[in-house]
Amino acid sequence: MSHKGGCHCGRVAFEVDADIATAIECNCSICSKKGHLLAFVPASNVVLRTPESALSTYTFNTHRIRHQFCPVCGIAPFGRGTDREGNETFAVNVRCLEGVDLRSLEIQSFDGRSL
Repeated sequence: MSHKGGCHCGRVAFEVDADIATAIECNCSICSKKGHLLAFVPASNVVLRTPESALSTYTFNTHRIRHQFCPVCGIAPFGRGTDREGNETFAVNVRCLEGVDLRSLEIQSFDGRSL
């Protein structure tokens, strides 16, 4: 299923092809402060409608995840990194997707704080 997503002001836009039935709620320092609910998808399932140059990027700790956000409204619709096999992956903030009923999702907790 294809979902449109983006930031609050509309400057960042993307589409993701994924059946989203679950989301991960991570308790790491950034996810807990921002309230992210994440769905991990292969990068090949995401189409950016905004040039990468229009995004701001924040990294911390190991710098393995590129947390990308809108420089105008500050909303962070996704992060980018690699999975355990080295495949490029997007961590999509499902709160930034149109038409996803958050109440219908199975929320899985992840202890990112202890890593």
